[in-house]
Amino acid sequence: MKAFLKRKNIDISWKSYGIKAMGAMAQGLFASLLIGTIIKTLGEQAGKAIAEIEWQHDIFMQYIHPIFDMLVDVGTLAQAVSGPAMAVSIAVALQAPQLVVFSSAAVGYIANAKGGPGGPLAVLLIAIIAVEFGKAVSKETKIDILVTPFVTVVLGGFLALWLAPHLGWVAKQVGEFTKWATVQQPFIMGILVSVVIGMALTLPISSAAICAAFTLTGLAGGAAVAGCCAQMVGFAVMSYKENKVGGLVSQGIGTSMLQMGNIAKKPVIWLPPIITSAITGPIATCLFKLEMNEPSGISSGMGTCGFVGQIGVITGWNGSAGWFDWLGLILISFVLPAILCFVIGIIFRRVGLIKDGDLKLAE
Repeated sequence: MKAFLKRKNIDISWKSYGIKAMGAMAQGLFASLLIGTIIKTLGEQAGKAIAEIEWQHDIFMQYIHPIFDMLVDVGTLAQAVSGPAMAVSIAVALQAPQLVVFSSAAVGYIANAKGGPGGPLAVLLIAIIAVEFGKAVSKETKIDILVTPFVTVVLGGFLALWLAPHLGWVAKQVGEFTKWATVQQPFIMGILVSVVIGMALTLPISSAAICAAFTLTGLAGGAAVAGCCAQMVGFAVMSYKENKVGGLVSQGIGTSMLQMGNIAKKPVIWLPPIITSAITGPIATCLFKLEMNEPSGISSGMGTCGFVGQIGVITGWNGSAGWFDWLGLILISFVLPAILCFVIGIIFRRVGLIKDGDLKLAE
């Protein structure tokens, strides 16, 4: 069996499924549902703003305004293919043969459609199983063109029809409980959600996938945004001495996961961003009532990566935000993480817990 699995490149491990597959799923979700949401919102808001301009010309409205309507259509259709996009991303991450990769699109569509609110979770689990079985039978017969897609789609489809609704129910309950608990206990849950999701963002797993799997929105989503920003902006500013502008950009709007190598060597360097997230989380939930209303929840786990977290919050405002909402978003996303983590980092350096070079990113 071990020899067969090795020959088929099937690695049953946390690294394959918890890191590679989950990370790929988040990328597939980003490249479909999330980017579709951004494009659709851009088209809606820009079109609405242009339509209200008094000096608009008929020619402008005839030839330019339809472009914004097209953006809305493109965004809406991009959102619709999130299931196939996630499954294909997972198949590619698991290094599946082409026929398995192509077949996984159907599996992803069925799992996402039947999974409801827990669609991403259903796609993750079901696509992994279908893809690995597809890899197992791939090129084992002379009619591979029929056998491989048949096994992948039928197995994945049956699992989706049977399992996806239950996974959706579980994911919905977990997400609803988290959101309910955050409303009931915004201080405690603000700390808990912020710290846990923030740490997930820095770990080699996908915080975005976790948030999407449980549809983490509302106040809980706001706490998650705070935690992710604390990690990204915190590490970017705290390590500026070692990494300069390049590190500021790569971590601040890229990912704090770049620090995982250093964290593995010296875990204490992780404490300043974690402490920062424990502070900004309850401020987000209790003071600013920061909510994530982007419906999929994926934006909650993105932080300042491409400013997706902030775009998700702004999208939910629908133009109704006041100055206090903007102040809260800016403070929670950028200002407080930068100041708090920088100060805590200096204290850690002064007492010798962090030394020069501990936060240096690999070249």
